[in-house]
Amino acid sequence: MKSQSEMREETTKAKLKYGALGLVFGAVIVIIIGFGWGGWTTTGMTKRMTKEAVLATQAAICVAQFMKEPNHVEKLKEFEKLNGWEKVDFIEKGGWAKMPGGEKADLYACRACADGLELLIKK
Repeated sequence: MKSQSEMREETTKAKLKYGALGLVFGAVIVIIIGFGWGGWTTTGMTKRMTKEAVLATQAAICVAQFMKEPNHVEKLKEFEKLNGWEKVDFIEKGGWAKMPGGEKADLYACRACADGLELLIKK
């Protein structure tokens, strides 16, 4: 027959064992829920999302600057006749994708601006 101290020791070991397992499984469940449905993101994902948001903003600014030109209708017709990279070069040379305070236009911003202008033409 086991003594009372041996029984308490076994009970304590069992509590620790199941407590640790509960802690581990609980942490795994929280991580799954957090990343799956809770909106948690990794640093890499956050950086990518930030770059995409900045690029979208730059494209919108570029399109707005293009449309502010007094002769934007003629420029839009000229833009429509160009192909692929010619459109990007056209935007870069026009200076519409150059952001305030920047020295020159970003190539990706020029491409995004060209995409925005193409959508504008289709309307």
